[in-house]
Amino acid sequence: MRRRRLRAPAWTATLTWKSAVFITVMCCALAALLGVLVHTAVTRETVDEARAEALSRLNDVTAAYEAGEALPPGSGIDPPGLPASLRALAASGRRGTLVADHYGRPTMWAAGPADGRALATAIDYSRSARTISSLDRAIVGSSLLAIGATLLVGAFAVTRVTRRLHQTARVARRISAGDLDARVDDPRTADPSRPQDEVAIVAGALDTMASTLQRKLLAEQRFTADVAHELRTPLTGLSAAAELLPPGRPAELVQDRVRAMRALTEDLLEISRLDARTEEVDLAVHELAPLAVRVARASGTETEVRVLGAKAGTGARPVRVETDKRRLERVLGNLIANAHKHGRPPVVVTVDGPVVTVRDHGPGFPDYLLTGGPQRFRTEGSGKGHGLGLTIAVGQSAVIGAELVFANAEDGGAVARLTLPEYVRRDGGKPPGHDDQPEAT
Repeated sequence: MRRRRLRAPAWTATLTWKSAVFITVMCCALAALLGVLVHTAVTRETVDEARAEALSRLNDVTAAYEAGEALPPGSGIDPPGLPASLRALAASGRRGTLVADHYGRPTMWAAGPADGRALATAIDYSRSARTISSLDRAIVGSSLLAIGATLLVGAFAVTRVTRRLHQTARVARRISAGDLDARVDDPRTADPSRPQDEVAIVAGALDTMASTLQRKLLAEQRFTADVAHELRTPLTGLSAAAELLPPGRPAELVQDRVRAMRALTEDLLEISRLDARTEEVDLAVHELAPLAVRVARASGTETEVRVLGAKAGTGARPVRVETDKRRLERVLGNLIANAHKHGRPPVVVTVDGPVVTVRDHGPGFPDYLLTGGPQRFRTEGSGKGHGLGLTIAVGQSAVIGAELVFANAEDGGAVARLTLPEYVRRDGGKPPGHDDQPEAT
């Protein structure tokens, strides 16, 4: 049984958190280094002063001992409380000092040799010890204060940077969603004379990229619309001329190609209108199942329509959706046509609540379409086409507020799933725009 690896919370991966940890670690390390240096220097100076005082007093005690005079208080031969290590040092003929507790008080001892024994004296070291303790507390307090102040300043500075980065990311997501008018507009990029940091450079590059992409897409949209409009007039004349040809196979071929060219031109015009986002939606409430049946019949193909939960005696209420009927019929018609053109029968349209699924039993959608959606003028498989049908279906679905998802069935075949906004009645009246005579499934 594999053990689950513990994952750190998502917020620990943010730049703010990482910067705060880095600043805290560096401040603590710097404070510790400075504290150790100051503590060491002051302690050495304090101990040296106390040692000098103790050795000076030891000289006086030694002179009094040699003169046979009475020794001052706190001095004597092998006095009680003298540390053993210092006693041994003095007995060996050398002088030394040592700080130790004597009756619960810090004491500086100084000892030297005297007739094979230790002549020692002690001075109170409490004041020096308190000085060092006070210094240590001041170092710790000032270090904590400095760390807190540095964290606040650092957090303010990092937050300003991350806020600008988040703004740039939001604009990038809006551009990827199709809003080509979105711009960061960092004030630092507006004035070239101002020094620019890395965030301003990235924001400026993103704005430049968005502007270039917008110009190219607008040029492509204008080209598509202009071509379609220019083709309309000669195609109309060509269509009229084709009708005048004498009956026969050549006339049928010419008329068939003229109809294909006119359909392609209309598709291009529709795509140009979708790209320009100038479409107006005529919303009304319709029963979904009869509408799907009507579209399947109008396609002139052998398409099976299944309505789930609509059997007699089930008491299921008909599903109504608020949508643009003409555009919905266009979407469903394109999906059915694509299933017959690029897939294999049987083609089944399933209505389940506000969801319509169109499935064939062919090779399925290509990988590029599942990854990035349909692309105009790109198709795969043996069927003919220009890749405009699914492109129009996606565009019209977005216009009516529906979600169109492409997938492949596990047992083979392409699946297009259209989810529509379901209409919910809040009163008992008839919904506006409701089909009065729906067709039976």
